[in-house]
Amino acid sequence: MKLPKETKSGHGKWYGDACGTAFAMEVIGERWALLIVRELMFGALRFSDLRAGMPGISAKVLTERLAGLEAAGVLIRRKLAPPAAGQVYELTAWGYAAETAIMEMGRWAAMSCAHDPTLPLSPASLMMSFRTMFDPALADGLEADLGFVVAGQAFRATVRTDSLKIRRTPAEGAQAILHAPAAPLVAAHVYGDVPLAELAAVRVEGDATVLARFVASVKLPPKIG
Repeated sequence: MKLPKETKSGHGKWYGDACGTAFAMEVIGERWALLIVRELMFGALRFSDLRAGMPGISAKVLTERLAGLEAAGVLIRRKLAPPAAGQVYELTAWGYAAETAIMEMGRWAAMSCAHDPTLPLSPASLMMSFRTMFDPALADGLEADLGFVVAGQAFRATVRTDSLKIRRTPAEGAQAILHAPAAPLVAAHVYGDVPLAELAAVRVEGDATVLARFVASVKLPPKIG
């Protein structure tokens, strides 16, 4: 049986390899591409919001990567309904399906002694780390509705027995809401065990005990490499 040599996706343009991993690298292997997917994993964003989450990327490169990911079917552009103006970028169903791969890559990387969790990170990167490092065994049956307002972006985290779901949405009404001007401050508390009392710019609104139980369920893996 003969297999087609070429598909509409352009699979094979870099490696000439039928492996799915090779195709994945052709789709999201260019610099910044995977991080764009990460930023969009919790909901749609404007161009300016994407740049804010990745301050090292230029407008030109971001435009090019967005066009490439759109052409590959990873994301779409959507015009905002009136009275809002402009457009947002949003992952397709296939784009959202990359979450598991991103989480596993993050977990694998965190096992390296070369990984430095004190480097800058975006609010979306922080939320992805929560999704990745959440341990149901440590949660011990915790059920909670938590809010995070980090660097002006709001997220809602829902803990249900053995699962954690996070979405980009207003935090009002949650049992506990953590407010912070920057993601590294939250990471210092969660992963560096820095007490909240030592982080003057960070405050908790609502049930701090529930938030503390959640923080206790999120741990970096041991180093093995």
